[in-house]
Amino acid sequence: MSVDLLRFLLPLLLWPLLVHAGPRIQHWETPAGVRVYFVHNPELPLVDLQVVFDAGSARDGDHHGLASLTAALLDKGAGDWDADGIARRLENVGAELSTGASRDSAWLDLRSLTETDKLAVALETAAAILAHPRFARRDFEREKRRLLQALRQQQESPGQIAARRFYRMLYGDHPYGHPPEGEIDTVKAIERDDLAAFHERYYVARNAIVVIVGAVDRDRADRIARRLTDGLPLGEAAPAIPPVPLPEKGRTERRLFPSVQTHIYTGMPVLRRGDPDYFPLYVGNHILGGGGFTSRIVKEIREKRGLSYSAYSYFLPLKEKGPFVAALQTRNDAADAALEVLQATIRDYLDQGPTEAELKAAKKNITGGFVLRYDSNAKLADYVAMIAFYGLPLDYLDRFPEQVSRVTRQDIVAAFRRRLDPDRFQTVLVGGGAMNDGKKE
Repeated sequence: MSVDLLRFLLPLLLWPLLVHAGPRIQHWETPAGVRVYFVHNPELPLVDLQVVFDAGSARDGDHHGLASLTAALLDKGAGDWDADGIARRLENVGAELSTGASRDSAWLDLRSLTETDKLAVALETAAAILAHPRFARRDFEREKRRLLQALRQQQESPGQIAARRFYRMLYGDHPYGHPPEGEIDTVKAIERDDLAAFHERYYVARNAIVVIVGAVDRDRADRIARRLTDGLPLGEAAPAIPPVPLPEKGRTERRLFPSVQTHIYTGMPVLRRGDPDYFPLYVGNHILGGGGFTSRIVKEIREKRGLSYSAYSYFLPLKEKGPFVAALQTRNDAADAALEVLQATIRDYLDQGPTEAELKAAKKNITGGFVLRYDSNAKLADYVAMIAFYGLPLDYLDRFPEQVSRVTRQDIVAAFRRRLDPDRFQTVLVGGGAMNDGKKE
């Protein structure tokens, strides 16, 4: 489960916590148009950096897996250094670097000490990786083989098969419909020049965001952002992702797989980042299936009936409508019964909504531990990057507790009824007892 997401926030038990001051996010643009988001955190002599591009798998076109393969090759050779040379440079100054891609974005993460000489080496290396990756043919062929092997291994996992098929059922030919890592046939067709062209189009200044969190001041943060990105061509921002069409009707697909358990996914596209229904849906889902052992789905399916060890639901907001997902794993002979209970629980929740006691407990649980979610530079950088990439208000973390506290039972009922339609849910079952005749319903 990525490029999620996408996961949240701060205590709200007493009035003083309502006025808790979250991190102050400063924002500006470099002369090249790179958007910079900075939080001064002087507690440790460290700085965590993220450079985020609108260059996720939604930009793959027909080359499914291209964004992921491009990101994977960035640090395998750049400028004057091969992969070993890059690793040695970073190790010598105590820096850590990684790259990756999800459906919406691609990124480079860098953690470094703030000592001038050490940070200079780390920044020089990261800047070369961003602007001048080699995409050497030998490295490309090795990473391509590695990705293909991973994709073949996924074909042996009923859970992976179910998740991939679920997204295809939800999104069809929309850019969100294929897995970020691609499929075997599409990855086989990718050439080295495809990576170079993808990098040239999307790894550009006007498509970039820099996040800086750590023990540097505003002026030094600006110099860091420029050092990281001055080598990038100006380019253009990525175009808007097409809107997601809603399914016209529900479908259920059953796939046979020789496994001891059946994996079940059901749901529909629902939620964009920044959607006004986000808070009622988020708080409401904590009660429905996101709150662990206290959630209704777990109580009905696991505790009352013993049909599944793992059952849950969540919303995954994206640039365009991300999915509502309800899922479980169960023994093969219980698949139909477990799915029936899951569907009935969701329908009952849409009809009745939560109780006031459930809502009170959910608010307390959601807000009670968020401080720990961003108690380090790296964790905070992840949140700031999310705020920056999706254009959320800079005081988002400050306002989150209050937004949660304002959610009423009526808000939840209205939002769930407005946004979820079980008659449009797409459902997939994959497992050894998941079908008898190989036909779709």
